[in-house]
Amino acid sequence: MAFKNTFSSRFGLTFIVLVLVMTACNNKTESPYLATLMTADPGHFHAALVQKQMYPEVNPEVFVFAPDESDVVDHMNRIEGFNTRDNDPTSWNTKQYVGADFFDKMISQSPGNVLVLSGNNQKKTEYIHEAVKNGIHIYADKPMVINQADFDLLLEAYQIAEEKGVLLYDVMTERFEITSLLQKAFTGIPAIFGEFEKGSVDNPAVIKESVHHFFKYVSGNKIKRPPWFFDVMQEGDGIVDVTTHLVDLVQWSCYPEVILDYQNDIEMLKASRWPTILAQEEFSVVTRLDEIPDYLQKDVDKDGMLQVYCNGEMTYKLKDIHARVKVEWKYKAPEGTGDTHYSIMRGTLADLEIRQGENEAYKPELYLIPKIQTESYLSGLQKGFSKLAEDYPGIELIKLENAYRISIPQELKIGHEAHFGQVTKQFLKYLEAGKLPDWEVPNSIAKYYTTTAAYELAKKQN
Repeated sequence: MAFKNTFSSRFGLTFIVLVLVMTACNNKTESPYLATLMTADPGHFHAALVQKQMYPEVNPEVFVFAPDESDVVDHMNRIEGFNTRDNDPTSWNTKQYVGADFFDKMISQSPGNVLVLSGNNQKKTEYIHEAVKNGIHIYADKPMVINQADFDLLLEAYQIAEEKGVLLYDVMTERFEITSLLQKAFTGIPAIFGEFEKGSVDNPAVIKESVHHFFKYVSGNKIKRPPWFFDVMQEGDGIVDVTTHLVDLVQWSCYPEVILDYQNDIEMLKASRWPTILAQEEFSVVTRLDEIPDYLQKDVDKDGMLQVYCNGEMTYKLKDIHARVKVEWKYKAPEGTGDTHYSIMRGTLADLEIRQGENEAYKPELYLIPKIQTESYLSGLQKGFSKLAEDYPGIELIKLENAYRISIPQELKIGHEAHFGQVTKQFLKYLEAGKLPDWEVPNSIAKYYTTTAAYELAKKQN
């Protein structure tokens, strides 16, 4: 098999082709590492963030397979940036294979045992299905499915993964965001939160919303988006893409470690989708392309504006709790701001609200809004918070007029990019144990049932 062993400088990449003959015997050689990574078609920058740090259990030799070099070059530049940074540089040694038969080549040779998927979503579920059939562990960025057919295929893949004894795991980084962690922790303290309200269609008990931007900075550099990112047939509608994280947080917070039955525990009530309109100039800035590709012309209106259906909203019942999830994409955030997250969880004794607006300097802050102010409640609040502070040293309860702000020390606010290292370490623990928690797979199925059911309903309602 022909690979490119990649070296580079700060000013670009120099590809040196090395011909490696890998026999079946060599492929079976016992590795001293728990994991050797293979990355297939790394079109999204999240693929690189998995390698922003080194892991003792992971082989520093990584294998990349891709159909062409258009996205690979960007991926390798990011890895090289990690390898050459001044502070705690990484030492990844990447071998790459580029060709139209990239996936078949990866399957036939299998130089690694863990497949990292973060890129074009059009065939992602097919890749997952084929890889688990061949005994390869999956570490996949969201979304693993973008439509009903993909969901059905994912069900098969999970069954095959169980039979083969391999792990099929998606990268839920938002579980490691400190305000989400604390919001979930507070809901587990009855003396503070009480129980979840049931809510209604018009007034859900749980609301999660996020706003994202096509133009942004990653690792200090202006992002370059692949043009297919704007094609919902390849990236997926917004209602099945970013909402994956939000739906996961609803399940994870409302029913922690409870096995969910997607056929009986979820009722989709309302769903809608709408486009973000981009001018040719805006598209060119983030893709570095002078023209909109032919496959996107179906989404260009008579005025030459590109319509991207990246926005969506759904209201549904999870068991007996009403929830609303909404995602929006805009071209560029106002100066000094960025992507934002809003969340509220309503309890019988208090509400827990994550805000990230102007008053918070566009940084996520968690608020506790009590519904009663009795002496007994305030005593329970102090006792419960003191216990929580043992698990999260440095947090403080700041009294406001009608609420409390949870002051969080800076060392717990590590940021989105660092969450990839945290979730990767968690995955490696599961890999070493040889299994996922009992609730993880059924709840992942429930998550993707929710997003695809919302998508189907939104198309009908549109």
